Amino acid sequence: MSTIRSGASAASSSHETKGSRVEFRNLSPSEIQALEAAGCRSSDWSEVQTSAKYVDASRICGVTFSGKIRFGRFEKEFSFPGGLSKPSGIRNATLHNVTVGDDCLIENITNYIANYEIGEGTLIENVNLMYVEGESTFGNGVEVSVLNETGGREIRIHERLGAQLAYVLTMYRYRPELISRLGEITDRFIDERRSSVGSVGSGVVIRNTRYINSVRIGDRAVVSGASRLRNGTIVSNSSAPVCIGHGVIADDFIICSGSSVEDNTTLLRCFIGQSCHFGHGYSASDSLFFSNCQGENGEACSIFAGPFTVTHHKSTLLIAGMFSFMNAGSGSNQSNHLYKLGPIHQGILERGSKTASDSYILWPARIGAFSLVMGRHVTHSDTTNLPFSYLIEQQNTTYLVPAVNLRSVGTIRDAQKWPRRDGRKDPDRLDSINYNLLSPFTVQKMMKGIRLLQNLQYSSGELSDVYSYHSTKIKNSSLKNGIRLYRTAITKFLGNSIIKRLEDLPAGATDEQIRAALLPDTPYGTGYWVDLSGMIAPKGLVDNLFDRIESGEVDSIEEINRTFSSIHAGYYSYEWTWAYGYYKDFFGIDPATITAADVISIVEQWKEAVIGLDKILYEDARKEFDLASMTGFGADGNKEDKEQDFEHVRGDFESNSFVQAVTEHIRVKEELGNELISRLSV
Repeated sequence: MSTIRSGASAASSSHETKGSRVEFRNLSPSEIQALEAAGCRSSDWSEVQTSAKYVDASRICGVTFSGKIRFGRFEKEFSFPGGLSKPSGIRNATLHNVTVGDDCLIENITNYIANYEIGEGTLIENVNLMYVEGESTFGNGVEVSVLNETGGREIRIHERLGAQLAYVLTMYRYRPELISRLGEITDRFIDERRSSVGSVGSGVVIRNTRYINSVRIGDRAVVSGASRLRNGTIVSNSSAPVCIGHGVIADDFIICSGSSVEDNTTLLRCFIGQSCHFGHGYSASDSLFFSNCQGENGEACSIFAGPFTVTHHKSTLLIAGMFSFMNAGSGSNQSNHLYKLGPIHQGILERGSKTASDSYILWPARIGAFSLVMGRHVTHSDTTNLPFSYLIEQQNTTYLVPAVNLRSVGTIRDAQKWPRRDGRKDPDRLDSINYNLLSPFTVQKMMKGIRLLQNLQYSSGELSDVYSYHSTKIKNSSLKNGIRLYRTAITKFLGNSIIKRLEDLPAGATDEQIRAALLPDTPYGTGYWVDLSGMIAPKGLVDNLFDRIESGEVDSIEEINRTFSSIHAGYYSYEWTWAYGYYKDFFGIDPATITAADVISIVEQWKEAVIGLDKILYEDARKEFDLASMTGFGADGNKEDKEQDFEHVRGDFESNSFVQAVTEHIRVKEELGNELISRLSV
């Protein structure tokens, strides 16, 4: 090992690294001589500096330096799978204007690395070309033509873009002053990211990658086998590393913490939110994907994918649509090219909607929350006020079955799985996500749905076989069941709210104490509610934020994000304020004059609604265990063999985890209602 002590007269300089000041010095003549003996070259050795006390020339071999070069000490070893270890250092590389942190390993750079600052403990090997040319904002400010391929709703992406802010920028074009002010705020943020030097964080691994141009890479990221990364930011950190895998091509992009993009995925002008996963050749252009989205095999173009948008199938194309909590079935497709002016149409599937296999929707259309789309639909339906519905194609006609999804096991299972599948590890969360199935957002729509269905019944007559609504057909039996199911769900929501509100009420409380306990804590929450791509909130509060942005009172991306988070944190207080105003309309009971007997009446109705819905779910789950579901089981056997084979593979009905959860839910809710009734009856 050749270790050379530096000369005392070497010139020195300093460099700022993540807030700490690092002192660098020039190399001594003996150090330069040792490096040249190890095959190193420099056009100007005075531009090569180190922060190390000693330079170990055995760790710096076959390197060509040009421009301003700085490197730290190299003392540690890198361990690799299979038991291999390599010493840190720089070997077989060309570096131009590069700063290398302590204990890095950079080797086998086929072409060169230029204009980069590299953090400590980082590994870069078998890379062809990695550089920054001129000034770059590293993907910040790239325009994405979301929803409308031809433009009009362009979003400039950046590394602090949350789902709520993106929703406003996309959908609130009818408030031009708001959009203009947000544009100015975004301009300032983007300019702060502008630099002629790229950065690679600490503990990063970059290997077997062909081409990296103007990409900023955060701590602990892994880039392994990527084909091309150009003009982007990988917002990785030690809490939530990012993984970029084999064959990935990404141009003009932002990829946020905790996400993985692997297996020949292609991204062009895309924003990838926190803890997303893309692989198996997925292709996306001009699209936004927020927290916990997944894309495999298929294709996306100009979509706004809110949290938990999932598509897994090769034959699925999502185009010009807005989604959230959505699952796209195999062969799902939409069309945004209705007339001769080009692909100018757009559509919305509100939160929790699903598309069945081989479904098709001709935009424009808007589908209500938690709905299921089956078949081909070309009549531009708008079912926003009829959530939890089925849209079914029969003989080229769209039939609407209102509220039927409230009785589906799949709907409840989805609502339970989303919180469990939130993979975000980063404590700094960009998106505010509300997982509630029943909320003021959906309940207000069900209330409108009841009135709408009743008006259809009144205008067309109660004996009509089929009713027409917004280019759909509703059968008489479906209409009546829809009204009943909506009422049951509203009863469940309002009952849940009052029971929660009175959970700490002492036994034997007077009517005055009950009324006092029910008084809202805040005036905010009345009126219309909106779903800002995952965050459910009173529109009045949201409009107040917009007013403050327009006036200049709120003037930064961080302040906007904090305000959205604050509104989200106050959800349950606002929810109660909203619910408080509907007991008189729905139950005929005014909370201002409510009595213990009135509360007991509401709780009894709530018990009937909750237990009734759970029993429906219980029977719906049983369908998964009937003889038809056993088709294909017990090959070469008789009926008993079929049943035994099915049970060994799928388990028996009563032992199923979901069935047990429903049974337990019935027991717990019944006890909860009875407990409140007993306290009020003292």
